Amino acid sequence: MTVHPQFLNILESVRRLDLNDGPLDCRRPGCTISLATAALCFWVFSPSETKFTAIPLVFALGSLTLLLKGIFLLRKSSEGLGLSELELADLSSATNRKRLPSIATQAAQIVQDFGTGAFLLWPLLNVGKDIDNTWNNPPHFPVFLTGAVLFLLGWLIRRLTSSPLRP
Repeated sequence: MTVHPQFLNILESVRRLDLNDGPLDCRRPGCTISLATAALCFWVFSPSETKFTAIPLVFALGSLTLLLKGIFLLRKSSEGLGLSELELADLSSATNRKRLPSIATQAAQIVQDFGTGAFLLWPLLNVGKDIDNTWNNPPHFPVFLTGAVLFLLGWLIRRLTSSPLRP
């Protein structure tokens, strides 16, 4: 079985793509989008009597921010624009390649992004109140507080697990 050389060139160019956060790794945005889908499913499949309580709403709002982050991670970086072939080859060498953060740091970032949804998007609960007049008391404070705690927890874990900067 022979592989067409043009196909190999395409694979090589895909391999050299780079994100500002680190190397293009389809697992990272895929994982983020999968977690967003799972969080949204938690809200969608919650029983109707508990769907509009604090915890399912935190999952719904957290899924929005994870989905936006996953889409953002799919973008292509502009790091190599305007470089010559030699400079581009130097940029893509193993010594210049950005390293991904540790698994613990990435997990903390996911927790922080998830908490950001409830922390920043809790005013959207008023839109739900406007749509459904029977929902007269949305849990603003518990949703905000849960999001803030998750955001701060993710921030703290990231600070504790990240490596110190070297001069």
